[in-house]
Amino acid sequence: MSYSRYKQFIVDGAYKKVPFIKIPQSGSDAYAMYELGKTRLDLLSYQYYNDPNYGWLILQANPQYGSLEYKIPNNSRLRIPYPLESAIQRYDNELNKYIKLYGLE
Repeated sequence: MSYSRYKQFIVDGAYKKVPFIKIPQSGSDAYAMYELGKTRLDLLSYQYYNDPNYGWLILQANPQYGSLEYKIPNNSRLRIPYPLESAIQRYDNELNKYIKLYGLE
């Protein structure tokens, strides 16, 4: 079962705003070139994590390209936070820092 990035944002049955959380770099991260019309984040997710549901995690690691896959320029170098367990832990750590500082909206 895939990690649910929304579970912490459901309060009393209502969804709170999900903030953008940048994933810190690690020496274990991988890199891939984005080829317009060929590369898809679900395919990269499957290639690196054996699960197609983590395209969002790759976007979180590449804030310079915004939050929409179709806005990634051709021949962009994408950082793939790796391995998956470490990437999720880094995301959770940063998310917890954010919530401690700003709370949930």
